[in-house]
Amino acid sequence: MMNHTNKTRIHNFILAGFTATGTMQPLAVVGTLCIYLLTLAGNLFIIVLVKADPGLSTPMYFFISVLSFLELWYVSTTVPTLLHTLLHGKLPISSVVCFIQLYVFHSLGMTECYLLGVMALDRYLAICHPLHYHALMSRQVQLWLAGASWVAGFSAALVPASLTATLPFCLKEVAHYFCDLAPLMRLACVDTSWHAQVHRIVIGAINACDLLIILGLYVGILRAVMKLPSAASRAKAFSTCSSHMTVVTLFFGSAFIVYVGPPKIRANGKDKLIALVYALFTPFFNPIIYTLRNKEVKEAMKRVAQRVRAVLKGS
Repeated sequence: MMNHTNKTRIHNFILAGFTATGTMQPLAVVGTLCIYLLTLAGNLFIIVLVKADPGLSTPMYFFISVLSFLELWYVSTTVPTLLHTLLHGKLPISSVVCFIQLYVFHSLGMTECYLLGVMALDRYLAICHPLHYHALMSRQVQLWLAGASWVAGFSAALVPASLTATLPFCLKEVAHYFCDLAPLMRLACVDTSWHAQVHRIVIGAINACDLLIILGLYVGILRAVMKLPSAASRAKAFSTCSSHMTVVTLFFGSAFIVYVGPPKIRANGKDKLIALVYALFTPFFNPIIYTLRNKEVKEAMKRVAQRVRAVLKGS
């Protein structure tokens, strides 16, 4: 616990992320920038492709496009500050902007948590209840589920963000490349063990419940798939789920380690390394996972390319 006599009102923080020197600095900056630009291009490409090709006008691809839209905002909340710290070492940031970044980042993270659950529900209904699938997953239901994920995500993030924003701070240097819960609480003038416990309960409970629901749905999917008559139909069913499960493993695995795992991980500064998985690499890999391994997306790309070539020839 810090000395209360040092308590002052902090109006600005300093983000001290990764320090790259010598030849490592340009490599780190160029590598991060390339991943960032490819992430933006890849997720934007999925959104445009789903919108442009009627063959992808299914609930599954609608939710994938919503996830891509989320990833565009998600990666943009952290990578610009990451690039700045790689270039200049430290980044001054006002406390208001810092707490807004904290809230938006966790809101998008919570939203992705709920959205991955919705995508698991979609696969469950498609495989376990195929005759009623289109009735159960109508366009109105799709919009309601997507909207509910965003509302729930931005509502759930209010608790950890508001609790952290009301803390008195004595120090201003944040040992991270964006404003996150644990690095900010380490700067507080008071004991934050109660706040940390609340954060673990709220974030941990939401993530755990959502993950249990996803696993439960996939148990039902596995049982239904094993009852399919042919190996080809079983392989097709598994292929539609494998991409989603890969994303779930990357996202939940890294998030649990940082926010629910042992405190020594956060104390040693390893949290900002692990945070790269869900803040940078998961948004980058999502378009690759959902396109390179997906036959329907490849066919849609060919159809759209043919239409573009036809328009260009006609003009």
